[in-house]
Amino acid sequence: MKPSSLRRDRKPLSSTAARNAVLVNLLATPGLGTLMVGRLVVGVGQLILAVAGFGFVLGWFVALLRQYYGQITGDVAVTPIAWLAEIGTGLFLAAWGWSLVTSIGLVREARRNTTAAFAAVPPPHIR
Repeated sequence: MKPSSLRRDRKPLSSTAARNAVLVNLLATPGLGTLMVGRLVVGVGQLILAVAGFGFVLGWFVALLRQYYGQITGDVAVTPIAWLAEIGTGLFLAAWGWSLVTSIGLVREARRNTTAAFAAVPPPHIR
């Protein structure tokens, strides 16, 4: 299925909707802003990457706290777990970068729609 055929039933993207999607994508959760403007497949992909990255970082944090608590209460061997944080950070940065590229595309599409809307309106008739 062509991407253009997926866009036929959607209304044109406004600059306000694009701005809001960019803000949510880049400052809150990658993928959520993309979902807000109706890009389902891309938005879900970005969101899955971001949540997976967050899960790895959270897993690293819990494992680190377990080791610290184990050292306080008993004799627990410390094992390297930095790879969890590195994978999680990499996944989240990949999701953020993907949402950045998508956000740039959304802003460009909104500008094209605005320009096309102004071009479609005839100039006023002065008598």
